[in-house]
Amino acid sequence: MKAVKGFCRVAVTAVALSVWTGTPSHAQDDEATRLAQKVVALYEAGHFAEALPLARQSLALREKELGPDDTKVATSLNVLGLVQYSAGNYDDAEPLYKRSLAIFEKALGPEREEVAGVLNNLGELYRMEARYADAEPLLKRSIAIREKTTGADTPDIVPALSNLANVYCSQGRLEEAEPLLKRSLAVLEKAGGRDNPDIAIVLSNLADIYSNEGRYADAERLLHRSLALAKKAFGPNHPNVAQALNNLSAVAFKQGRYADAERLLKRSIAINEKALGPNHPEMANLLQNLGDLYKAEGRIADAESLMKRSAVIREKATAKPI
Repeated sequence: MKAVKGFCRVAVTAVALSVWTGTPSHAQDDEATRLAQKVVALYEAGHFAEALPLARQSLALREKELGPDDTKVATSLNVLGLVQYSAGNYDDAEPLYKRSLAIFEKALGPEREEVAGVLNNLGELYRMEARYADAEPLLKRSIAIREKTTGADTPDIVPALSNLANVYCSQGRLEEAEPLLKRSLAVLEKAGGRDNPDIAIVLSNLADIYSNEGRYADAERLLHRSLALAKKAFGPNHPNVAQALNNLSAVAFKQGRYADAERLLKRSIAINEKALGPNHPEMANLLQNLGDLYKAEGRIADAESLMKRSAVIREKATAKPI
């Protein structure tokens, strides 16, 4: 019997930190910046599909105004890649990240913060695609650059730390993942206090490790804290809220509390279906979880229906042209 799985949610380089700064010098620059600010607001609200055309438009304006190799174009490429990734368009995100990385490395050198940010995002993309051997060195390089440029205890280092932990978690290397997440948590709490909303993702990921280790009480304590922080920061219908609900469902399932698991999982599915769309790859995982729950309860027909829908979503995701 399969168990409902908890999710390690990604920690990408914050899009708000990637928006172009400085005084615009041309009308197109003004428009590109205005669009970028809208992308930030939509992205942070979890409205990735709405952010996508604006991110494309902003990039096009930058390329026309500045040429294909400007660092502001590289920033635009990274942001568009991030939105594509968050919308579940993984094949579309990879070439954007790679082009952004090449521009930054050529223009700024290999050990700049901008390079670290793209390395993190590309590494997380590879993790999501189960390309762990590709992901790990990129994330380690991102961490090394951050430690050298901004320091070992600044929040900028947390995304790569958390994502490297996710690589280890995905491979079952829990003993290696746990100290990275604890370090991330300590950094964020020191920087922003215990109510720092960025802590929500780290708490949820750490709780998933505790759940896998059978530490259910510790896992539930962290998940309830994560859920409260996510709701306060982002509202009740954000993907971060859905993740905490799914992971709470997984803990309940492992303890045989099937009714609680179903209730929590259905709430998670409803949130993500509205926020991400019915065909997002994350929906396949959630539907798989609900199918596994129904199978455990002996509801075979219901389980098979969900498994088929999950499989269709996965097939569509992998069939996208590169």
